[in-house]
Amino acid sequence: MQARQIPNLISILRILLVPPVVVLLWQGRYGGALTLFLIAGISDGIDGYLARHYRWTSRLGAILDPLADKLLMVSTYLTLGWLGDLAGWLVGLVIWRDVVIMAGTLLYRWRVGPVAFEPLTISKINTVCQIALVVVTLLRLSGLESLAWLQGLLVIVVSVTTLTSGLAYVFIWSRRARQDLQRKESQ
Repeated sequence: MQARQIPNLISILRILLVPPVVVLLWQGRYGGALTLFLIAGISDGIDGYLARHYRWTSRLGAILDPLADKLLMVSTYLTLGWLGDLAGWLVGLVIWRDVVIMAGTLLYRWRVGPVAFEPLTISKINTVCQIALVVVTLLRLSGLESLAWLQGLLVIVVSVTTLTSGLAYVFIWSRRARQDLQRKESQ
């Protein structure tokens, strides 16, 4: 194995952490789930740093990294929603946003061409808020009931940033698709 493959290996390991996180949540072992969730988050930062700093980027890594992130977040949100620890409407909103972005990306690729996807600032804020909500929820479920107020606040923040970022992607990429299609037609 070459050193430049380390970020891809880390992403694969993050994908492999998803089932144990879900199992631990089902078993009510929130401390263990939180530990693995944090390990996945830290490893995401490490693989991103290695890929950027050493330019160890690859097409496979461009697929594996966001896939690992989405699998972890969607699985965690679905499980916490199923268990009643997060509101179903919030879980639906989080998943709706991801489905809209994926569907929009596929539609753009089909109708317009290759997608040079760059995350919006509001999307990065949303991701941080979604992660914070999971961490605070797991801390509260682990016995820190005093964090219930923070969990409630984060539910509001996550719902606003999720809706805002989802709509921002729809608006920006719809406009970009129209412009690109007009440019193609005029050539």
